[in-house]
Amino acid sequence: MYVELPEMIALTREVSASINHCELTHVVREPIDLERARAQHRAYEDMLERLGCRLVRLEPAHELPDAVFVEDTAIVVDELAIITRPGAESRRAESASVARVLGQHRELRSIDAPATIDGGDVVVCGRRVFIGRSSRTNDAGVARVRDSVEPFGYIVTAVEVRGCLHLKSAATALSDNELLVNPAWISRADFPGVELLPIDPAEPHAANILRAGDEYVYSPAFPRTAAMLERTLRLNFVDLSELAKAEGAVTCCSLIVRETPEKRNGRRH
Repeated sequence: MYVELPEMIALTREVSASINHCELTHVVREPIDLERARAQHRAYEDMLERLGCRLVRLEPAHELPDAVFVEDTAIVVDELAIITRPGAESRRAESASVARVLGQHRELRSIDAPATIDGGDVVVCGRRVFIGRSSRTNDAGVARVRDSVEPFGYIVTAVEVRGCLHLKSAATALSDNELLVNPAWISRADFPGVELLPIDPAEPHAANILRAGDEYVYSPAFPRTAAMLERTLRLNFVDLSELAKAEGAVTCCSLIVRETPEKRNGRRH
């Protein structure tokens, strides 16, 4: 019997012409080669398409240096999408165009002042939602997300983050019950009910991996951790070394939305 599978939609936005003015917190500023960054980003988009995503490119925002990092502008679960209020004031103008597109696929909620939250601080692992308390996400932001998703059966846990910009620098989902983590930047006790797979300690930034269906997008900059992961996972490598200078990684550059057949067919009528 034919079963229609969920469609994966990947929202992306091209690298801004002003990316050399991006926000930085934990890395020293280095010149970013704009053309190389854009070529790497195009390769990233091509990879997502090869993995079965339908690419939706947001309108360019060259006046917003960090606009390529669309992950921070929204939190997407199956039932709804929450438009964030980023912790860096310079990034708040990024959200409106994301909301216009996501509103075609999800019921929208929003984060209001004084709450702040970046999507990069939110890790969804099955029905558990872990939110990092960071320089970009405050307790009011955590509370607003909890109010939005707990009615749908999600369990929200606030966790401490140290030594990195976002929680997703320290932990990302491998499955609905396992996270890839840098143990130096999180506390094991903050993650009840899930398995934690530690990265190779020589590669502190290796905990960022992007799950796209049954496939995974990963950086070639972390060969030791990659060798461990390849024992059980299909890794697809893409070099984002120029965007790493802006504290970017593979999860940062897209928002992946699962469009169920019911929702997709309903929108055709």
